[in-house]
Amino acid sequence: MKKLSALLIAFCIFLTPFIASASSVISSDGYFKGIKLCGKVKIVKNFADIKVKVVENFPDIKVKIVNSFPNHIGEWQFVEHGEDFTIEFVENFPDIKIKYVENFPGL
Repeated sequence: MKKLSALLIAFCIFLTPFIASASSVISSDGYFKGIKLCGKVKIVKNFADIKVKVVENFPDIKVKIVNSFPNHIGEWQFVEHGEDFTIEFVENFPDIKIKYVENFPGL
């Protein structure tokens, strides 16, 4: 019985990092459902590519608003036309959670 308990504890300790990394909805290279999370973003009220909730703690990605050249993950330039993807701000059931930052955007 002690061996079984020890084996179970060791197994749980081994799996913890894998479970934690699998819980992120954004891939390690900054994609969500095939959408690279940088670039020109248009805010819409319906039928968005991504539903977003703004949070202060535990974001999926940190976002920096830029005026030009949004080339790195987490850099977003808000536009009215020529967007790379669209977002809709929601309070319930978001696809991703973001936090606005001035420095160090990304995952």
